[in-house]
Amino acid sequence: MGFLDRLFGESTKEEKTMTKLNIGIILGSTRQGRVSPQVGEWVKGIADKRGDANYEIVDIADFNLPFLGTTDASEPGIAEWNAKLESLDGFVFIVQEYNHSITGALKNALDFARDAWNNKAAGIVSYGSTGGARAAEHLRGILGELKVADVRTHPTLSLFTDFENGSVFKPAELHLTNVNAMLDEVNQWSGALKTIR
Repeated sequence: MGFLDRLFGESTKEEKTMTKLNIGIILGSTRQGRVSPQVGEWVKGIADKRGDANYEIVDIADFNLPFLGTTDASEPGIAEWNAKLESLDGFVFIVQEYNHSITGALKNALDFARDAWNNKAAGIVSYGSTGGARAAEHLRGILGELKVADVRTHPTLSLFTDFENGSVFKPAELHLTNVNAMLDEVNQWSGALKTIR
């Protein structure tokens, strides 16, 4: 970087690629007794060992979002939610299946932002009686509309084999490979998409 670039704070393309990406692990449920925090912490534990990005848990419950269209949208949580999304380069959604789809809370949170999602990448970790596969497919359609590139590798967790009594998360070892492959893809796509934002 030349003297003028340093003086005026302009960064080169090379510097941008050297900066670690910020990836949010979004908890997709807000209900009492939810298990998504357990799954999110497990994914974050795997991700942090990689050292390839800055990973953080983003809990939509912390933002107290009202239902879209029921208020004048002046609640501080809405602005905070959008600011948090703006600060992230990519996402990993922790998705639980409710009636063959995502939760109402997650859909509401997705709808409360627009530009903050654009030109970023996302991975999905889902769980349910069929591994949450149907919820993940619904989420993919929504992400496409929000201009989020969802990656192919998709760890699916079974309520029958990866949870004890439906409440204590005990994942099978075999999921580790898929989680790492998914994170590889999220980082590659997030880095690529950062160059066009």
